[in-house]
Amino acid sequence: MLTTLILKLTVPQYGKQLDQTSRIRCGIVSGAVGIICNIILIIIKLVLAIISGSIAIAADAVNNLSDAGSGVITIAGFHLSGRPPDAEHPFGHGRTEYVAGLVVALLVIILGVTFLKDSITSIFRPKEISVSTVSICILSSTVLIKCWMFFFYRKVSILISSDVVRAAAYDSLSDCLGTLVVIVSLILAKFVKVPLDGYAGIIVASMILWSGIGVLKDTISKLLGEPPGNELVNKVKNTILSCPGIDGVHDIIIHNYGENSYFVTAHAEISCDGDRFSAHDILENAEVIVAKELSVHLLLHGDPYDKQHPETIFWRSRLENQVATLDSEMKVYDFRIDKNESGAVTELSFHLLIPHRCDNMENELLAKLTERMQQYQPELKLTIRFIKSFV
Repeated sequence: MLTTLILKLTVPQYGKQLDQTSRIRCGIVSGAVGIICNIILIIIKLVLAIISGSIAIAADAVNNLSDAGSGVITIAGFHLSGRPPDAEHPFGHGRTEYVAGLVVALLVIILGVTFLKDSITSIFRPKEISVSTVSICILSSTVLIKCWMFFFYRKVSILISSDVVRAAAYDSLSDCLGTLVVIVSLILAKFVKVPLDGYAGIIVASMILWSGIGVLKDTISKLLGEPPGNELVNKVKNTILSCPGIDGVHDIIIHNYGENSYFVTAHAEISCDGDRFSAHDILENAEVIVAKELSVHLLLHGDPYDKQHPETIFWRSRLENQVATLDSEMKVYDFRIDKNESGAVTELSFHLLIPHRCDNMENELLAKLTERMQQYQPELKLTIRFIKSFV
């Protein structure tokens, strides 16, 4: 309820289809809420740490400090990612959000390593700690704040499909567990002489490190260029195929320049019956339709396909059946036949889309397919261009 109220007050488009401006506003609001909540938690925990002398509470407080810093970076990242394209960055600034996530992850890892070292030191050189029941109750109340932050971040991350905000959500959840570990250790410390404060600090530091490494891995993967999700690929493919005049689509390449910012290229099979101007109109019309329905920038390359010629259809069907027996993920495109003067088919030329696990198997695949197709025509030659899938 509080989450909905905050978003309604700060995001005018909330409850409707969010545009890019509203998406950025949601991200900035999530960062601001994180900063405010974490500053409150820092003050509470630092006061308790000073009073009690607990390294575990201090580690928990600095963990919240890193979360507040993450909020600042998140706001900066969303603000910069919303800047329009310019001469130096013609594809926009959407990837700034990923750079922000990278900085957040490195900051979290550094803090985790620092407190891991301090916690190990406190085990061998334990200090006397004194925590009252009131302090434990106050510390327990901070868990409720972090729980609410988890649900807040999770709702925003789903709303705007942001990995940065999603990472903040699960970081908040790990903070809840970390604080609970600290609370349990402080209660048990009254009854045992083992330096539980140091061990609790190690657990909290380990959680910080695990969270930071996870965000770092995900962010680097996006910056390096990970494959798009199946849902987006299927939407692009099905929308192109639904366009008039398009008989097939292949070689789809999707470049990501930030959340909901995609540049797509693809090859579309079109009938070779029409003239070049009608072919151009078919492709351009498909680009416009896809841009309107999916908000992606699409560039299509036309591949003429003779779908009326019986002999072409006959030989392509034979070839596709043989390819399917080798690997169901392989696909045949740009298929053409060549004949000799007597009218006999002498050569099949085509593109063969193969999965990445078939690296360095081109010669083997060529030999196998040639052997299988020559059962129909002993002197038949295959000319294959092998293509690796990008999706």
